[in-house]
Amino acid sequence: MDPQIRQQMDTFFRGSEHKAYLMAMTLTHNHHDALELVQDSMLKLVQKYYNREPEEWGPLFYRILQNGIRDWFRKQKFRQILHGLMPWQVDSESEKTEPSAETRVLIDDEIVRVFKALQQLPLRQQQTFLMRAWQEFSTRETAFALSISENSVKTHYARATHQLRQLLGDEDG
Repeated sequence: MDPQIRQQMDTFFRGSEHKAYLMAMTLTHNHHDALELVQDSMLKLVQKYYNREPEEWGPLFYRILQNGIRDWFRKQKFRQILHGLMPWQVDSESEKTEPSAETRVLIDDEIVRVFKALQQLPLRQQQTFLMRAWQEFSTRETAFALSISENSVKTHYARATHQLRQLLGDEDG
């Protein structure tokens, strides 16, 4: 990268990082996630758009940041869905304790129940759910992997989560 461009980007980031952090922090309510979102956005801007005109960097940077925040919310929503489907699951930030033998049997039974419910779905919904929810693929990545449109991914994923909630007795979630 040209030293002049490097200097311009450095100046741009120094002028933008605080506002971007406040925006991410306001939306996520999580210091570490907000910092990570801003840093990832900065990195993506440098990697993909350093050769653009400096006046384009602001809108591009905030678009990247907003996409990152949207993805963050999707992951949070998935964690809530997964927690609803499998409430025994311990969050990474929670204190982890070894479950008792009785709890492990209940967990194993619940996992079997979830997978049996998943097997009742059409194949495309199974594939979409597993890629989006378990593999944490983006809509675009899932569409590419399954050779379907992004709208089809969204439809199959929504139908799968709805059907799983019904099958597992969580129709309110």
